[in-house]
Amino acid sequence: MFVDATLVLTSGVGCAIGYHLAAGGVVGKADVYAAGSLLAAVNFILLIVVQQGYRLKTITDLTRTFRMTAATWTGLFGALLAVAFAMKVSDEFSRGTTISFYLVGLAVLLIWKAVAARWISRALRTGAFANSRAVMIAESGLPASSSTMLDLAQHGYRLMRIMEIRSSELESPRLFSTIAPRFEELIAYAREHRIEHVFLLMSWSRQHAIDTTLDALKILPIPVHLVPDANAARFLRYPLQSAGNTWTAELRRAPLSWKERTLKRIFDLAGASVALVVFAPVMLVTALLIKLTSQGPIFFRQTRNGFNGHAFKIFKFRTMRVLEDGPTIVQAQKNDPRVTGVGKWLRKTSIDELPQLFNVLRGDMSLVGPRPHAAAHNTEYEQIIGNYAFRHHVKPGITGWAQVNGYRGETKKLELMAKRVEFDLWYIDNWSVWLDVVILLRTSVLSFVQPNAY
Repeated sequence: MFVDATLVLTSGVGCAIGYHLAAGGVVGKADVYAAGSLLAAVNFILLIVVQQGYRLKTITDLTRTFRMTAATWTGLFGALLAVAFAMKVSDEFSRGTTISFYLVGLAVLLIWKAVAARWISRALRTGAFANSRAVMIAESGLPASSSTMLDLAQHGYRLMRIMEIRSSELESPRLFSTIAPRFEELIAYAREHRIEHVFLLMSWSRQHAIDTTLDALKILPIPVHLVPDANAARFLRYPLQSAGNTWTAELRRAPLSWKERTLKRIFDLAGASVALVVFAPVMLVTALLIKLTSQGPIFFRQTRNGFNGHAFKIFKFRTMRVLEDGPTIVQAQKNDPRVTGVGKWLRKTSIDELPQLFNVLRGDMSLVGPRPHAAAHNTEYEQIIGNYAFRHHVKPGITGWAQVNGYRGETKKLELMAKRVEFDLWYIDNWSVWLDVVILLRTSVLSFVQPNAY
């Protein structure tokens, strides 16, 4: 927090002084800019605190931290400018200083966040934050096979002692009387060494053992934590939801809420409209080249499956001498003789995909989402890849998370398609407008530097 505040304050005052010296040779209203920078620093910190941005887990998640920092800084600037305009004090701040403050402030914050994430990640690995003294009561064999000990050591807990109990003892109805001396010894140890936490690592099905342990430890005024066993842990990774007085692990979320679908649709309409205006000259030249260099229509239409499996006709610039659309379709391969001379260039640069902007405007597709496959391939992969059908929980996209991670073009092996599906499902579970923006930006670069579509 202190470093964030210092960087924001220094950026604001530094940009004000630097800009005014460069523009007019005078410092200007340094006190006004200092007050504005302090206001921005305080509000930025408060907004990050509300989003739990200063927790170790968040700081070390660089993607989330970058997204949070950029969104918060941009939103804060917009809000402060609106307030300044409404209060008629915007004339006190020059546009040059304001713009430079936004850009410089964002840049230094992102650089600092990257440095902090690397430093704290290294510190966590070495146990630098393991200051809370703790003991563990565990079922024999579990500590050695569990990542819990390492995770606790990396996130603030120093395991001073581990008391292991054999499985046969845990199953005994006379557990307390059997190991009472060991409990007494552990309690004495906890008092002597000022232990602050007790962790239980045993199967959650051993309810009698858990209750007995809690009863034995009730004399200690410290918290007792039950660590999830292997079976429970894999379910508790999912978000916990409240259903009345009951808590549930949401094993499969609805793909997108109606608010998220509305937001994504607005983004698609705006993006597709702008893209059509920007790429109109390219599309016109492409249409002329196709018409002049080969016989056949300019556009190629093929049946694909979209949201909820709904069939639609996808638009592409024609790049082949054939127009396949039926139960048997052969994927394009390297040096495929069916591809025209112009088509080879169009496919490598992905210009052949531009007509799909019309599919986006029609609502069949989205700018970003799982790539739709030909209906024949779709039916085939649904039979052999278990999670394949989940790709239809959102609209298909012109580009997607799988494509910007290298899974683009021909899929010769089943493993490649399975990997593509894995990336598609990750996208569905982690969708955000910011993720769509990142994918579009990466697509615009990768289409030229890493062409692997044939």
